[in-house]
Amino acid sequence: MASGLLALLDDISALVKVSAASLDDVPTQVAKTTGKVSGIVIDDTAVTPKYVVGLDPSRELSIIFQIAKKSMLNKVLFLSPAALLLGFFAPWAIQPILMLGGAYLCFEGYEKVHSIFSPHPDDAEHGAGEEVKVITPAELEKERVAGAIRTDLILSSEIVAITYGTVADRPLPTQIAVMLAVAVFITVAVYGFVGLIVKADDFGVYLAKEKHHPASQKIGRGIVTFMPKFLKVLGYVGTAAMLWVGAEIIAHGIPYTAHLLHDLEHALASMPFLSWLAKAVACGIGGLVVGFIIEKVITLGRKLFKGSAGKTA
Repeated sequence: MASGLLALLDDISALVKVSAASLDDVPTQVAKTTGKVSGIVIDDTAVTPKYVVGLDPSRELSIIFQIAKKSMLNKVLFLSPAALLLGFFAPWAIQPILMLGGAYLCFEGYEKVHSIFSPHPDDAEHGAGEEVKVITPAELEKERVAGAIRTDLILSSEIVAITYGTVADRPLPTQIAVMLAVAVFITVAVYGFVGLIVKADDFGVYLAKEKHHPASQKIGRGIVTFMPKFLKVLGYVGTAAMLWVGAEIIAHGIPYTAHLLHDLEHALASMPFLSWLAKAVACGIGGLVVGFIIEKVITLGRKLFKGSAGKTA
């Protein structure tokens, strides 16, 4: 009886040690995963502010909170469990899903680059007899929130997939802890920063009021002038990040291109910054090429669909 009890205590002790080691590994894995999804996080941060532009300033933080809450629920309650189940029952599907998400990022990045160099005509293009839909501010807010949640869902899916891919070989407790930690950390960081960005101009206007010290007024006016330029640069950075990350995800899923990237990094290993820059530029160009091909395929598919629909009619 005593020996049996001692054996049981030894098993429990070993289990506790394994669990403790597993938990000690969580911060390292969270940091590693956060680095891998940095491009998507930058893009998410750059894209979200546009959904509150033009709305009532008093509703901005409320709108951001709605989007952040839905983003958190999606990551924690739906996407993370789905990734864990998929990894258990069909681990072979993880890489294709990652590559599909990477292709989407390349397509979105290409579309943004294309819109910069080939701006679309404004509403003047609409016909004179075309009916213009009029919606209330509440309806506009609802549409904006729904659009932001759709975009965030796609980016969150990619974040969760990359997170799972990083910890797929770890014990289940570590997988769960890392995925939950990444979901919470990234959501709070992204939407906390978005909130600061959105309200920065209001803070600048407040400081610029005559009741404040001239130095404070000058800082306030500087913030108001700086923020539009900052948002524009942030948009460019987000676009570049989408192309870079999307192409890198696809490249790592193809043995030949993964080998090329590894050789490039190895050749410039003595110059870390140049190695990073060369890989980023190579992936950015590759992302543009992938996005271009996808856009042409989609355009051709639409033409074929319209042609077949016209013949049927």
